[in-house]
Amino acid sequence: MNQLSAKQLQLADLLVRARSDAMQIASLPGDLVPDSPKDAYAVNRAVAERLGWEPLGWKIAGTTEGVRRKLKLDGPIYGRTFRRFACTSPARFKAAELLDPLIECEFFVTLVRDLPPREAPWTFEETIDAIGEVHAGIEIAECRYPNAALPPFPAILADGSASGRYVFGDCIENWRDGLASVPVRLEIDGALRREGTGADVMGDPLRPLWWLAEERRHWGDGLRAGETISTGSMTGMLPVRGGQHVRARFGGSATIEISIDL
Repeated sequence: MNQLSAKQLQLADLLVRARSDAMQIASLPGDLVPDSPKDAYAVNRAVAERLGWEPLGWKIAGTTEGVRRKLKLDGPIYGRTFRRFACTSPARFKAAELLDPLIECEFFVTLVRDLPPREAPWTFEETIDAIGEVHAGIEIAECRYPNAALPPFPAILADGSASGRYVFGDCIENWRDGLASVPVRLEIDGALRREGTGADVMGDPLRPLWWLAEERRHWGDGLRAGETISTGSMTGMLPVRGGQHVRARFGGSATIEISIDL
């Protein structure tokens, strides 16, 4: 990877402080917005290295047509995630701790084998063989910029594509039978707010993992055993606020519950 420019280093400094202090950058100077996605991902890598936090793995977003249309994306995006922000259902958070939280129902895929950098592209079958287990999951996406003053999109990529907190639900025991047909229902305070299926995510919610394996192969570091990858939301991005209770149902076998306290 090329050495970071002065403005990339300055942005990385701001994002490290924002992550460390659990705060948002109220107004990002326009000259600090990365010039390209590649520059933005390089900043995200530098932020993760400087924080020194144990990695959880990666998040993938922009995996449905609706989200790509809303965010004006040509394809998926991704960002580094951290183990300190992972927990199991039922989970409880204070609203004041969260930064403009968005609820996203996803599959969490944990690798049992490395997918290291190599010359030849990875096949879909090789990627599947590296999976150890799959859980129902909810990402509470958070951005280090306020929703009311979002900078151009490359700056959000530099922030790990708004990676936030990760709530693990039940293990999907029969995931090898296919996840495309799994229905997902998202309820807030008992009322259905969103629904979708695994097929909404690139036709198969494991295809984003294959895509990411190829992205990281090109970057020269690959994916590692033990990393968990959230493969993109079947229910879009739903804002949540204090005092609300979230329940997600993945088919008839997995449930996740989250309470947001005032």
